[in-house]
Amino acid sequence: MPLRIGDQVPDFKAETTEGTINFHEWIGDSWVMLFSHPKDFTPVCTTELGYMAKMKPEFAKRNCKVIGLSIDSVQDHHEWAKDIEETQGHALNYPLIGDTDLIVAKLFDMIHPNASGKAKERTAADNATVRSVFIIGPDKNIKLMITYPMSTGRNFDEVLRVLDSVQLTAKHKVATPVNWQQGEDVIIVPAVSDEEAKKQFPNGWKAPKPYIRLVPQPS
Repeated sequence: MPLRIGDQVPDFKAETTEGTINFHEWIGDSWVMLFSHPKDFTPVCTTELGYMAKMKPEFAKRNCKVIGLSIDSVQDHHEWAKDIEETQGHALNYPLIGDTDLIVAKLFDMIHPNASGKAKERTAADNATVRSVFIIGPDKNIKLMITYPMSTGRNFDEVLRVLDSVQLTAKHKVATPVNWQQGEDVIIVPAVSDEEAKKQFPNGWKAPKPYIRLVPQPS
């Protein structure tokens, strides 16, 4: 069945560059950002893996683990990691799942359920849809899903922005407006009545329309 936002993320056991993991157990009480790749030793993915290694401390500040996936072997991942460090200036510092049998890709609905064949025999084009991002909460539910075209590198600064938003809105009854950044005003959700909002936001709010109630970002 296709996965949707709000669904519990599939559990699985897999080999990674940092050993065997059971996914739900590995998540623990953390947030997780899982991002997947069509093939090792491909140019766009190489730039992404290096940039994510640079950004990992920002995710760690937010109690968010990072894990990658590619439909190649863990041995290939270790070889690829050398190229990533050499060309991008940042060494791989998070686990990378080996998915040569396509099991995880199929669990996450990233590839056709009838896809088959050995990883070595499959091209990046065969695996084009395996280029996705998932943000997963400590409750093991999916908070974000994005699939990118193979020719377009991901914007991980945007993924971090969304993580900030979903963590904030999980804690407070607010939503974040277009292009919102940390520290900017947020919107009181429609489900909160004005009477309830007065208790939660005693300093009041700006309302260009009755259904648009803007307040400073709560701490």
